[in-house]
Amino acid sequence: MAAPDRGGSGPPLSEDDAEELLRCICFKTGPPRTVGVELEWLVHDRHLPHLPVDEARLDRAFAGLRGLALGSALTFEPGGQLELSSPPAASLMECIDSTAADLASVRTALARSGLTLTGFGHDPWNPPRRLLREPRYDAMEACLDRTGPAGRSMMCSSASVQVCLDAGYEEPGPLGLGRRWQLAHLLGAVLVAAFANSPAGAGGPTGWRSTRQSLWADLDPARALAPPTGVPPRDAWAAHVLDTPVMCIRAARGPWPVPERLTFREWIRSAEPRPPTRADLEYHMTTLFPPVRPRGHLELRMIDAQSGEAGWMVPLAVTTALFDDPEAAETAYRTVKPLAETAGPLPAPRNPLWVSAARNGLTDPELHGAAVSCFSVALEALPRLGASRVVQDAVAAFHERHVLPGRCPADDFSLLSKETSS
Repeated sequence: MAAPDRGGSGPPLSEDDAEELLRCICFKTGPPRTVGVELEWLVHDRHLPHLPVDEARLDRAFAGLRGLALGSALTFEPGGQLELSSPPAASLMECIDSTAADLASVRTALARSGLTLTGFGHDPWNPPRRLLREPRYDAMEACLDRTGPAGRSMMCSSASVQVCLDAGYEEPGPLGLGRRWQLAHLLGAVLVAAFANSPAGAGGPTGWRSTRQSLWADLDPARALAPPTGVPPRDAWAAHVLDTPVMCIRAARGPWPVPERLTFREWIRSAEPRPPTRADLEYHMTTLFPPVRPRGHLELRMIDAQSGEAGWMVPLAVTTALFDDPEAAETAYRTVKPLAETAGPLPAPRNPLWVSAARNGLTDPELHGAAVSCFSVALEALPRLGASRVVQDAVAAFHERHVLPGRCPADDFSLLSKETSS
């Protein structure tokens, strides 16, 4: 995460203006045309991944990466994780090809320092260790520490594959915004279960197939929750953003204040310690971590980082196929719609469906059946989206190795192995 500009400038924001902004800037509708991916990676020693990497060594290696000519944005997370964020691409293969080229450059440069990118959703060996010392992260740590240790682990020990897709048409239909919003919050649990890849932490099993997802569920009372279901997406999201407590109030100098239980709506009304601005609202949204975050497009945040050279391509390809191919989107929606009964009224990721996905993976019979159907549909759709044979084969291999027998990558992991999975 890049440190944002510090706030305080600009005209004060009214409550009506905030609601209108949230409805307009967070859901930009139209034909689904672009796809993007954000890849977070843990960084380990190539030969001794179970030992923490010296901070000075990481600093030198990361300094060398800043001179690379990359199409993706390169940033670093508080615990030294590396993130590549692709630009919006006009097709699935354009996104995959450009991101793969950037990854190859980064891996080659890190290898010169004896380091590697490791594809797990949560560091299986090392406890959280914050390396970035900035006001944003100081405030984030202070805020999240109020509800337990999950926040530090999320900040410093987790990694993911985040798929970014257009919001869809304004009108109803398989590619409409309302349908895609519903699909994301039901299919999201299937994606958690199928790609769960974080069964350990601090050198021991955690009891979760996706420890990373369990951290989000345990983060704090509201910050990582989805908005209520059964409400139009724009209305639900606007209310959720305004009624979630602010993490901090940015300051030009010194530590950023971390208020307790001050929602953004209350901040607007009180105008204390200063009136919030549009920039403050936009920053506030970056401190919310729901499984699906609208940023004009839809950012699907629930998938663990994946092992292997091409592992990240599989969730990207499957998710894109199930959202952007009209036939696949319709079938996927019909497949996952019954999961709403299991989910119940609680928001993701704290409802029974999402908890079972994180804990049990595809050993959950209902999630297993949905995954088998959805992967089959995705495989049929990928040629229509122009996916290469390499990508189709990678998805087919994952389907056969994991989905059909009811397994996820976490089931392959052993703490006895010290091998990395770059």
